[in-house]
Amino acid sequence: MPVPKPTTAETEILTVLWERGPSTVRAVHEVLEAKRETGYTTVLKLLQIMASKGLVLRDERERTHVYRAAQPREAVQGELVGDLIDRAFDGSAAELVVRALSTQRPTKDELDKIRALLDSLDGARPRRPRS
Repeated sequence: MPVPKPTTAETEILTVLWERGPSTVRAVHEVLEAKRETGYTTVLKLLQIMASKGLVLRDERERTHVYRAAQPREAVQGELVGDLIDRAFDGSAAELVVRALSTQRPTKDELDKIRALLDSLDGARPRRPRS
């Protein structure tokens, strides 16, 4: 079953839940409010919508409901990236990677991760770290 595609606002909430773990509406609101003005009732409504879409799970055992992401970050990211590759890059993962790397310069650590992934996909021996 495909993972539902979250909106930008829903992705922000999922990021809070992935980083903090299960959280109340108030806790999610506080994190979002620190970044920009966000209404508590807006966060509540979004979480309710996300629960109905299957993006979050709600624990109703306590008076204060606790929400958690229904899917791991990697599953949602994979679905979003796959959709982006299909829609914007005519199905070419290589074109996405080229565009991403030409748009924002990766750090040395990011380049090392990219090289390790390419080596594993290629079946090549791991490269020695550059000095």
